[in-house]
Amino acid sequence: MQYERFLPYLLTMALVTYLVRAIPLVLIRRKIRNQFVLSFLHYMPYAVLSVMTVPAVFFVTNNIISAVAGVAVALVLAFHKKGLLTVAVGASAAVFLAELLLRVL
Repeated sequence: MQYERFLPYLLTMALVTYLVRAIPLVLIRRKIRNQFVLSFLHYMPYAVLSVMTVPAVFFVTNNIISAVAGVAVALVLAFHKKGLLTVAVGASAAVFLAELLLRVL
């Protein structure tokens, strides 16, 4: 590994990560009372997680049809308020069965 090339990247990443966390702490001294800003900050982690997860779900399988089957099963189970393990196992089983069915056909 070329440490002369890797070290600047690592230091830049560490600095950016630190600044993103430290600047709001330094600049905002009082409690945030604006309902819009509070709502925005509350839903931000869910939005970021969704943006990172949803595209990966559709491209991780061999066929888009099996991915859609897994997502559909996961949505139905989640809508019926099943637990996380039940949703994950159900979606995985749906993808597995869809892949088997597509391989036969």
